[in-house]
Formats: sequence, C-alpha cells, structure tokens
Amino acid sequence: MSQLTSKQVWISILGLVIVLVSCHKEPNDGDNTCDSESPVPFNLERPKLFPALEDFSLNPMTQEGIALGKKLFYDKRLSSDNTISCASCHKPEYNFSDGGQQFSKGVGGSVGTRNSMALLNMAWNTTFFWDGRESGLEAQIHDPVVNPIEMNEKWPQVVSKLQNSSEYPDLFCKAFGTNKIDSVLVTKAIAQFLRSITSSNSRFDKWIRQEISLTESETHGFEIFNTEKGDCFHCHVPNNMLFMDNLFHNNGLDATFTDKGLSGFTGNAYDEGKFKTPTLRNIVFSAPYMHDGRFATLEEVIEHYNQGGVPSATIDPMMKHVGTGLNLTEQDKLDLLNFLKCLTDSSVFENPEYLE
Repeated sequence: MSQLTSKQVWISILGLVIVLVSCHKEPNDGDNTCDSESPVPFNLERPKLFPALEDFSLNPMTQEGIALGKKLFYDKRLSSDNTISCASCHKPEYNFSDGGQQFSKGVGGSVGTRNSMALLNMAWNTTFFWDGRESGLEAQIHDPVVNPIEMNEKWPQVVSKLQNSSEYPDLFCKAFGTNKIDSVLVTKAIAQFLRSITSSNSRFDKWIRQEISLTESETHGFEIFNTEKGDCFHCHVPNNMLFMDNLFHNNGLDATFTDKGLSGFTGNAYDEGKFKTPTLRNIVFSAPYMHDGRFATLEEVIEHYNQGGVPSATIDPMMKHVGTGLNLTEQDKLDLLNFLKCLTDSSVFENPEYLE
C-alpha cells in the first residue's frame, strides 16, 4: 500500500471527526425524563357513609405527589414578594381557613372582599370558590397565584424560582417523572395534598359508628338541624356526611347585592346573591362566617336563620321562614349550637401529615 501524504492524513482525520460528531446525539430539550422509581400510589380511604370519590384519573394521588404538594402549599415563593403561601390564608389550626380574619391579606397588604373558605374533605368537592367560577380543584389552585390581591405573581416567575431551587427538580422527578417544572404539575401536586386532608372522626362520626352516645342536648340539636324545625339539612346535608351540597344558595343575607355571587360567573340575574354552601365540619374553627365574614360567632349565624332571613328576588325556596322566623327557644338555639360543636374533629389539626 502506498504511503499517504500529509494532506491525505489530515483529510482522513477531519472525516473521522465529522463522522463522530454526526453520530453523537445532542440532548433533546424536550426530553426531561429523569431517573426515578415509579411513585407509590396513595389509597384515599372513603370514610363510613361518605359519597363515592370523584374520578382523579387525570391526577392520580401518590405518596410523592402529596409530599410535594404539602411542601408547595407552605412555600411562600409562590407569591411575588415571597411573603404569602397558600397556608397564609388557609391555616391548618383554623380548619384551613384564615384564623378569625374576615378578609385575608395578600401581597403588599392588599385586602380581599371574601372570607377564606375552609379546605377540608376537598376530595368530595365538585364546585370551587364562593361563586363557583371553577369546577376543578387544580384550576382553583391556579387562580390565587396570579390574583393581584392575593399572591400577585406570574406563573413563569413561580416556575423559575422552583426550577432554580436545589430541591424541587428532584421532588418533581420523584412525583411526576420529570424534572421540568410547570404550572400544571405545581397545581396537580397541591391538589393531591389537599385531597388527602380528610375529617371523619368527630363526635358525630363516632356516634354514627355506634362508638359513643350523643348528649341529650346534642341529640335534640340534631333533631332541630335535621327537621323542618331548624331547616338546616337541605343545604348542609348530613346524609352525605359532608354537611354541604356542592350547590349555591341565596340564604337571605341581603335584599340587594354588592357581591353578585354566582351571578358574577354565570351572568344570570337569577343567580344574584347565591354562594356555595360551606361545610359545617369543624365549623367552630372557621369563624367568621358567610362569604363576607359578617358573622363573628355561630350564635349570630343561628340567630340569622331564626329570624328567617331577608327577602329578595332570588332568595332560595328552602328559606321557608322569611317573615316568620323559626321561633326557636333559647334552649333550642343552645342545643343546635351544641350539635354543631359535635362536628369538631381536632385530630385534623394534630396530624403531622398535614402540618408544615
């Protein structure tokens, strides 16, 4: 074989380099899979007499997803100035509501116009916000981040903060099989955590399970609650164990409405003054009451219904005692209050799985 010239040698070397480069696969910016075990499914148990669970197949609950969601729930980096987290307005020790605040304070001290709803047994909720403007929990979680009087942040900024942290990419990898963070996965993780928060161990639950007996006052209070005498059961349904109906009612608070409620979302004038029924579970920790927090105590709430409410064009037909009132005696009102207190389940606030 004849010897190669130096020029031919260099051409051969250059050709080899080109071949090697062409065979090398560049990283795919769209491929963000990571090396992680499959997340462990979380079996959310349905307590006795609770309704069937909703379909969470688009966001299946896992141990890793719940752990990530819990961390995000308490993380103030979701707000524009890193001072407000989800838990700032939904404190666990107050039934995941705002601890006696009529209106929550957002970034820069901005103040809202509605009372923060309790976050409890959310796995059985099908409508969200006082005005029902979202039908999914993930969408409900998305909104406060960008709301100017709440967290006042932009989602790309949230994602950037989380992506550049030392811990979150790995946590998203474990929960979702990708280390690329986006708003969809953030809301999915928080939704998994919120759905894991359940309450089913109040005195009422124990009575249903035949573990205890209610007191005479509690028993009478339940009779008032669950009959036309108190007329509470239509909206705060005890039969489904949720003590709410996922529906919207005008419960006779006003004759005219500065806050349109459901109508602000539907555009239907018939929906003016209608707001979502809140759960009564752990209600003693959820003060103040109503969508605008106008009542400081449960005694005030009971008296509102005892008086029959304020008539208006859209008042709910189930408010049958407008103008006449319920005519409850002082003992009736005390017994009804004692029954509401027996819906207390303090174990929720002691569960380390829910706490920061």
